[in-house]
Amino acid sequence: MNDCDISAVTEFSLSPFSTSRMNEILIFWGFSVMYLLAVVGNMIIVVLVCSVPQLHTPMYFFLCNLSSVDIVYVSAILPKMLSIILTEDKTISFYGCMTQLCFFLFCGDSDIFILTFMAYDRYVAVCSPLHYTLIMTRRVCWILVTSYVILSVANSVMFTMMTSTLSFCYSRLINHFFCEIIPLLLLSSSDTENMNMIIMVEDFCLPVLSLVIILISYARIIYTIFKMRSSRGQMKAFSSCSSHIITVLLFYGPSIYMYMKPESKHSKEQDKILSMFYVAVVPMLNPFVYSLRNKEVLGAARKT
Repeated sequence: MNDCDISAVTEFSLSPFSTSRMNEILIFWGFSVMYLLAVVGNMIIVVLVCSVPQLHTPMYFFLCNLSSVDIVYVSAILPKMLSIILTEDKTISFYGCMTQLCFFLFCGDSDIFILTFMAYDRYVAVCSPLHYTLIMTRRVCWILVTSYVILSVANSVMFTMMTSTLSFCYSRLINHFFCEIIPLLLLSSSDTENMNMIIMVEDFCLPVLSLVIILISYARIIYTIFKMRSSRGQMKAFSSCSSHIITVLLFYGPSIYMYMKPESKHSKEQDKILSMFYVAVVPMLNPFVYSLRNKEVLGAARKT
């Protein structure tokens, strides 16, 4: 245990993309548009689900939660990154960094839980349509939402508190465009072996368990769809699941690639690009995926 004074740490420096000033300006405008589209698009989804009675179903209830979390997700990270590019001031306060880390962890865990609940909802809707209203009641939906909020808050606060007690004696330059937990642990001069072990176990268990549940749900859904005699029924069942399938692929695709790709001298820059994909691009695309491929949402938007 070193004798570094934790209280002396008042700020960190972030390291966004290593590129020319012209490319930084292009990145600034590109992600400014992404941020606005993500916030406005997800806010429209929230307003539609809350105000249109025909969207008061479990599927859209979970979609409303996903959109709400995505608004927080992009707002916790992108404004600071855009400010860094515009002002070239790369500093972030210690408490600002811990706050950003807390929101990032909360939103990441919440997205995993919500996508899992949405897969289960589609499984019940397709495989047990007659029992759907009995299984997916309002009470069950609120229990699921309350459970993911409690677990996500507890997990994010725990890791944020653990990270805030680390020592940073030798360097305060975070090799990332936001305060992500792995770069912070690499930066720390404390013994982080136990934290790394906990993160490794959680990073494996939570996403993998979620993905397994989603895959099992869709395996049963596909089996049920192929057993249907009516082609119209098959198309309707597949259409009700297609938006969620696209969202799952967008969310898990970059994450799986990030953890499976081999390490190289350019891997840190690649990690930044992949992180930007699920921090900015996915929240921006979700409203379009659910609105352009869903007649109920399009109909509700026209009426509103």
